[in-house]
This record gives sequence, C-alpha cells and structure tokens, in this order.
Amino acid sequence: MSEAAPKAGQLTFVAPRRAKPQRHLADLTMAERRAAVAELGEKPFRADQLSRHYFAKLTESPGDMTDLPAASRETLGQLLPSLLTSVREITCDDGMTRKTLWKLFDGSLVESVMMRYPDRVTMCVSSQAGCGMNCPFCATGQAGLTRNMSTAEIVEQVVAGQRALARGEVPGGPGRVSNIVFMGMGEPMANYKAVIGAVHRMVDPSPEGLGISARGVTVSTVGLVPAIEKLSNEGLPVTLAVSLHAPDDELRDTLVPINTRWKVAEVLGAAWDYAAKTKRRVSIEYALIKDVNDQEWRADLLGKLLKGKLVHVNLIPLNPTPGSKWTASRPEDERAFVRRLESHGVAVTVRDTRGREIDGACGQLAAANP
Repeated sequence: MSEAAPKAGQLTFVAPRRAKPQRHLADLTMAERRAAVAELGEKPFRADQLSRHYFAKLTESPGDMTDLPAASRETLGQLLPSLLTSVREITCDDGMTRKTLWKLFDGSLVESVMMRYPDRVTMCVSSQAGCGMNCPFCATGQAGLTRNMSTAEIVEQVVAGQRALARGEVPGGPGRVSNIVFMGMGEPMANYKAVIGAVHRMVDPSPEGLGISARGVTVSTVGLVPAIEKLSNEGLPVTLAVSLHAPDDELRDTLVPINTRWKVAEVLGAAWDYAAKTKRRVSIEYALIKDVNDQEWRADLLGKLLKGKLVHVNLIPLNPTPGSKWTASRPEDERAFVRRLESHGVAVTVRDTRGREIDGACGQLAAANP
C-alpha cells in the first residue's frame, strides 16, 4: 500500500503519480477503439468484433477469437493486456460470497467482492488502490492512497466476475452480474474520470459495454460536493450513495474528515439536487458505531434532515477492523435508531453484513499481502 499511513484527519485528493497500466479496450469508447484498431493496421470494424468478444462473449484469450484472422488476433491482442492477477480468493456463505485480492501491474493490491443472492448478483468494486479520505473506522482509509485505478482496471473486476459466473464457478449455476456498487477500496469521486468511463463500459449496450442496467449501479462518496454536482449532469441514472455516518458537523468532522471541507448541509444539498435531476432515490449510508453515533437524538436529527426527501437510509452495523477502538452498536440501540428514523417517515433498512468473516464487508477491505 502507500509508504506511510496518513495523519489523523489528513485528506489526499491527488493520487501519487505512478506509471500507468497499458491501454486496454475497456479504457476506450467505441470510436476510440476503432481508431486504435486502425492504428494497428487493422480494419476499423474489427473493433466491433473485438468488443463483442470481450463484453458479450467474455472471451479471455485473443487466440480463441476464431472469427478473426490468425494474424489479426495477435495484433488486436495488444488491446487486451492482462491488468489484474488473482493473488487470493476467499469464500463464505457456501461459496455465494467471494472476495478476490488482485495484484495490479505495478504491484498495487486491490480487492473486489461478489455476492450472489437468490434474485441478483452484486459486485463490489474498487476504484483506487487505498483511499485518501482517511475515515478512522475504515481499514482502507487508514492505509492511505497508493494510486488511482484506470477505467479498464475497474471494469476488469466486473468482467472477471462475469466470467466466473458464466463458467458456473459460483454455486447456483451460470448467471450474470446484475448490480455493481462502487463501495470497494477508494473514494470513487476522487477518481472521477476513470469511474465515469467505467460506468459507461458497464451500462452501455453490447458490444460497446456490458449492458448492465444503470439503475443497478451505485456510486458512493463521502461527500465531494463538486463531483456530485458534476455527476448529476452526466445523464447516467445511477444511484448516488452518500456515506454520511453522522448528522451533525461536530461529530462528522471527526468520523468523515472531508466534512472539514464540505459540511453536512452542503453534502445533502448536492444530494437533493442529484435526486431532483435524476429522479433517483439517494441512499444515505450510516455505519452504526457503539456509543459514538447511535444515540436516539442523533437518529431524530437525521430524521429531520431527511424527512420528505427522495431518500433511503442504509444502516450498517460497524464491521470490525484490526486495532479499531470502535465496535457495532448494541442490538437494542440499533432497533431504537431504526424506530426513530421511521417515526419521521424515512425509509430505512439495516444492511446484511455479507462477507464479514472474510473481511469482505463494508469498511474491511485492506488488501493485505497474503
């Protein structure tokens, strides 16, 4: 990970400059792919064939693309470099939850998690190696920021999941990824350009992309207000998830250091603008921490802030991380918090802690060396 852990409250917006991964088909729009193929001396329509293999047929090796001339396969293979190497895979829930540790070309480590449910398959993807937002209860944030991931490195996590499902490697038979949450390592809005490119590759119809419904994609943020405003003008009806964790500035300044830059009122104001423009319900993420942010008066304050808005609260029992002084709320306090929110007419659910035993749940991804 990064060379030294950040000091308490220190924010890192600009990722350290590192060598970039090789250019990959998934980094490019369809027009850019055609241009890249032409640069390699191939006919532009080969870009469509290559895209169909990668995004629709999930073909791994150019050698298996038998509708392409043998010489073209070798040439076009330059646009499909290997970006992720699986270092370790851990499963739980009878194989229905799978956490993969990936090594990137420069040795950086990231993690992704696949969760299969009866009615859907959700992939939790990373957008940065490490994270610069430094939230003290999150293992990723405590490690600091190593670098931004490229669009294709983000997309490859999903394609790897799609391939595993298509091959029947996940219990439940062949399937498809239906939901994607940018809740792995990193602050997605701090790697805005690559993340938006990845969202396009995920939701654009085949052969341009994977053809996943934009309504099945959730982009989370701790509250980078300018980026939220930018996202609201992208024309992408993805779900915005705001990691709030406290309704008052005094506590949130400590729990979510970005709050020293943009306060609760500004973050929620940007979220309501997003909901108004996209007609999409905003998700408020709130990790319940014993005796820290789980008091009933804070639930009341949160309820008043959210009342009447197009919003849903996702309460997350705090997942344990090594060396943390904090732990999850008592069950009775969690229930009381839910009741107080509901009394304000706010929709609320308590998140299923899938993956906790393999350190694959919210806030636990640290990409430790095996």
